[in-house]
Amino acid sequence: MTTTASPARSRIDETVAHRLLESSRTLSFDPTTEVDWDAPLDPTQHGLSPEWSSLYGTPLWDRMTPEQRVTLTRHEACSVMSTGIWFEMILQQMVLRELYASDPTRSEFMFGLTEIADECRHSIMFARAMQTMGVPAYGPSRLAVELARGYKTLATGESAYGGILVAEEVLDIYQRDLMRDERVLPVIRTTSRIHVVEESRHMTFAREEMKAALEGASAARRLRSGTLIAIVASVIVGNLVHPKVYAAAGLDVREAVAAAKDNPHHAAMLRTSSAHLMEFLDECGLVGGPARRIYSRLHLL
Repeated sequence: MTTTASPARSRIDETVAHRLLESSRTLSFDPTTEVDWDAPLDPTQHGLSPEWSSLYGTPLWDRMTPEQRVTLTRHEACSVMSTGIWFEMILQQMVLRELYASDPTRSEFMFGLTEIADECRHSIMFARAMQTMGVPAYGPSRLAVELARGYKTLATGESAYGGILVAEEVLDIYQRDLMRDERVLPVIRTTSRIHVVEESRHMTFAREEMKAALEGASAARRLRSGTLIAIVASVIVGNLVHPKVYAAAGLDVREAVAAAKDNPHHAAMLRTSSAHLMEFLDECGLVGGPARRIYSRLHLL
């Protein structure tokens, strides 16, 4: 896999980094005390807003019983959390590598370590939520796991932070809906709220790092980086919902996978969730050529 960052690493504005660091000091959460882990699980409440289910709006969804819908959304939510944990571990390694041998007195350095600490808490929070709901950790495919070994080891600059931004932004709108939806389990609403608040700083940091890395970048480099980021997006989106979630709800897996793949409602929800992301990547010159075709196929454009 080809890296795309320039040898001399550009630095982000210290004013921005300091502001993010101050925000983390005043607006951070401890999931061990913020989440009511002992609250009973109402059998009628979903794991995610029904409209965000991969099958919502399909004839198959219409045939499902209310119990099947609850089961499916709970398993879909945990599938997303499993993939989230996987990518958060990738993110931590990339950020730590970007900070290696950096000036520790800079706010950029301190916020980078703060982000890693946040992600550690988030991963534990999601793991505990899955444990509380009694749903297995589905995780990404073996192919995705192996491909990511190269990405997390070699990607730098805009290629690293672009992948980070994709993972964070695609889930942001989704979780904003979940945290406000009374039909969703309280444990999911609270964990979503914590994640949304703290990830907003991470997204700002990733955008600033990308802009700094791309200063003076050639059109050819932007094309290469944009293509790599789009490939990463394809892997992330393709692993959000594990096929086994359909079996857990008593559905025929092959039928359900086909229905989800051709579901125009879910495609529209994905486009809505990625609108700001696509706008930013386009402004950075990272949505040209192959990248645009990949995003269109993923329903992100």
